[in-house]
Amino acid sequence: MQTAKQTILCVDDEPVNLKVLSAVLSPRGYQVITTQHPEQVATIVSEQPVDLILLDVMMPEVDGYTVCRRIKDNPQTRHIPVVMITVLSSREDRIKGIEAGADDFITKPFDQELVLARVRMLLKMKSLNDRLNHGYQNITRLTSFGEEILKDFSAKDFRFLRVISGVVKQVLRQSGDIQDNPLIVIVGTSQKKKWEWYQFESAFNELYQTRLNTRLQETLRLPEPGESRVLFFNEGEAGDTELRELVRMLEAENLLSVRNGIGYLGPELCVFSLNYGRDVTVYDASVLKSLVMQSLFLKSLSNQILETEDALEHTVRALVRASESHDEDKDNHVIRVGAFSALLAETLGMSGNFVRAIWLQAQMHDVGMIKVPARILRKTDALTGEEMAVIHRHPLYGAEIIGSHPRFRMARNIALTHHEHFDGSGYPHKLKGEKIPLEGRIVCVADHYDSMRCAKVYKPALPHEEAVRLILEGDDSCRPEHFDPRVLKAFRHTSDRFSELFQRLHDRAPRSR
Repeated sequence: MQTAKQTILCVDDEPVNLKVLSAVLSPRGYQVITTQHPEQVATIVSEQPVDLILLDVMMPEVDGYTVCRRIKDNPQTRHIPVVMITVLSSREDRIKGIEAGADDFITKPFDQELVLARVRMLLKMKSLNDRLNHGYQNITRLTSFGEEILKDFSAKDFRFLRVISGVVKQVLRQSGDIQDNPLIVIVGTSQKKKWEWYQFESAFNELYQTRLNTRLQETLRLPEPGESRVLFFNEGEAGDTELRELVRMLEAENLLSVRNGIGYLGPELCVFSLNYGRDVTVYDASVLKSLVMQSLFLKSLSNQILETEDALEHTVRALVRASESHDEDKDNHVIRVGAFSALLAETLGMSGNFVRAIWLQAQMHDVGMIKVPARILRKTDALTGEEMAVIHRHPLYGAEIIGSHPRFRMARNIALTHHEHFDGSGYPHKLKGEKIPLEGRIVCVADHYDSMRCAKVYKPALPHEEAVRLILEGDDSCRPEHFDPRVLKAFRHTSDRFSELFQRLHDRAPRSR
């Protein structure tokens, strides 16, 4: 791969000095730009990359100190080394140059070998600093990308390859950068010991992903679990034997032509950044490792969240089963109320996290029934006032059982308020309007619909059409004013889906009070 020439800008009001500098530098492979007008320096460095500036001090338009100070005061150009060439050699003149930001001094008449030595040293330092800065910028960009992902992170919707694609796009060569980013990234992922390989390329600021029909994992000596390795390969250097073998395999399969690159090998993820516009360094390794660590962190986070969610669902199910322990007519009532509530929340435009949470936590709406005596729940004739007062306390019992853990805050709100009415006629606290949490208002509708559809020991089941009519139009025991108008509107729009869900989750036995 041909390395781009380093560019040196020479600034001197004397044409003969510019010719001498060009004659010294050009044969050594440097691209030389010259100007007799110091006022043009700002324009030149803004229009094209410049790696070093050789700057005369004594010029009639603007002196070299002023030009140097302007370069170093500009955040976009302050990284360019400036060598001041001057006949002045006093201590005061050097101090003045240092204060202006000069990186070095050469005294006229200059020695050619001295000029070349200073140029090589400063260009090497600039190259190292550029790579360090580029690595830092890439890591910062990856961190910002990770922060954006975490804002809307969902373990349920997590797709490892999609996250890999997004992270890879941050390090692939984008428009305007032909040196410091790779041209191609190859990623191998293992799911249950089955490897899949993908090639990523960037063109016109778009990411292109291709599935590779290859078995690269058989060429690589993959690390043991918990271990990893980083490999280097630069054209013309020995590099890592393992990565060179991989390069030969890629080229033999006509997948791509490789000039240089760096690779990360892990037991379940391998990433290779290939074809930089220069030799790869340890800074590139830091960027690549950050890419991999970020991806693996998100994958690990997703797995841990899913395990926690599974444990949470198991806990909810166990609590619900306990609450139904003295109910002779077990059915899918709580499952259906959760499904109906999620449907209403989705129709209301709530977030995915809210919809998932209410689907699960609405199932605990009647957990307080565990403290209601079985004789009251199984009674077939009319309840006394005292017995009805006990029934009306089950929301309080439910809130007490669920407790105050933040993860169950929605469940506690639902248990406490799902019998509150929008017009203030409900129980246990006669809350009114939006003083009732939204989740409580949603479950109120879902619970009413399912209760009407279910046969109980003291009443028959109602058909779907009749249950919908009673909720929307009302009767002596149920009035539309009981419900949040927004939730009622959502119910009207989705009532057909309520019927479908009920049929799919239908119970067969009549349930108790």
